[in-house]
Amino acid sequence: MASPMRSLLADPDRYIQAFRLFLERSTEHQSMRDFVERRLPAVIASIGNGKSTINVLSVGGGAGEMDLQILSKIRARYPEVTINNDVIEPSADQLSKYKERVAQASNLKNIKFTWHKETAYEYESRMNAEKKTKKWDFIHMIQMLYYVKDIPATIRYFHSLLESQAKLLIILVSGKSGWETLWKKYGSSFPLDDLCSYVSSADLPRMLDSAGLKYQLYELPSHMDITSCFIEGDKDGELLLDFLTETLDFAKIAPPELKHQVIEELRKPGCSEIRDGKVFFNNNLGVIVIEP
Repeated sequence: MASPMRSLLADPDRYIQAFRLFLERSTEHQSMRDFVERRLPAVIASIGNGKSTINVLSVGGGAGEMDLQILSKIRARYPEVTINNDVIEPSADQLSKYKERVAQASNLKNIKFTWHKETAYEYESRMNAEKKTKKWDFIHMIQMLYYVKDIPATIRYFHSLLESQAKLLIILVSGKSGWETLWKKYGSSFPLDDLCSYVSSADLPRMLDSAGLKYQLYELPSHMDITSCFIEGDKDGELLLDFLTETLDFAKIAPPELKHQVIEELRKPGCSEIRDGKVFFNNNLGVIVIEP
């Protein structure tokens, strides 16, 4: 009998709701901001040397929170330069939030925004059809490679668009995170529907080595408070369980045995740690900076 479980991505509204709760309960953006503050200046130190315009491509830009942090660092390094920032993002809701954020920001002088409501694959197909190969000084893909069919091909394509001093920045969950533990053990039980693939920073070196690419790896500590996942009937807990398993209404629809196993797994040291009576999921991130 076919499983009644459906992918969380089948309900975009609930997915966005779960994602926003995840950001609220986790240190995800704080960890990325720390990286942008401390490490990014060295990464972008030479991307605009001798240029009057810097071209930045955001692949899966979401609602723009991290994009604007990154742009502020690029502008601080190259204050007199015009920055063209192109955004590829398939979600109309996320793009609309991004545009609102830009409209409300007061410090975006000399930055021009162009939005493309499409997936990375659609962008690549369109560029190929139009025989365009625009080059970029900085490309970043933050938490988006899970939604790509052919990850090595996608990385190769965007890497091919780098200028000689450019960098390609990828952020994913770490191979040492609770996500890796959960996915390895139960990923095959969750309903992906070809919409999402489990990939962590541990999978990338093999792909990059076989493509002969030079890169650096960084580990970012992050955690998420999942205490509410263990309270039967807690609405936020159910939303977070949906997000963790990529499953719509996991708490209500999952076979009881699977639900029991996943809940037990989430308490274990491979996934989480317990502090002051709260359960904190290991949400560590991996950052990969790829050279041209």
